[in-house]
Amino acid sequence: MFVRIVKLGFDPAKIETFLADFEIQKAKIRAFEGCLFLELYRDKNNTNQFFTYSYWSDEDALENYRNSELFKDIWANTKIHFNQKPEAWSVDKLVSLE
Repeated sequence: MFVRIVKLGFDPAKIETFLADFEIQKAKIRAFEGCLFLELYRDKNNTNQFFTYSYWSDEDALENYRNSELFKDIWANTKIHFNQKPEAWSVDKLVSLE
């Protein structure tokens, strides 16, 4: 399993549109084969910045998602609202305490 972190910066006037779209799409993303976990975070100080955290069974599962029609549709509808270039990291989880 590994974690995908994506940082997204939005035009402040488009944030509500993004949040409404995410609400519609989140269950589809989470149900995609290989997606084990999905969360959305918002920066407390820079409120036009968001982060998605998703856990994937393996890199192939993420690549299958990234090549899917679902992702292509979501990304096409999301990127038009950006006010900065998105950043993404794929990381291995080493420790988790609950």
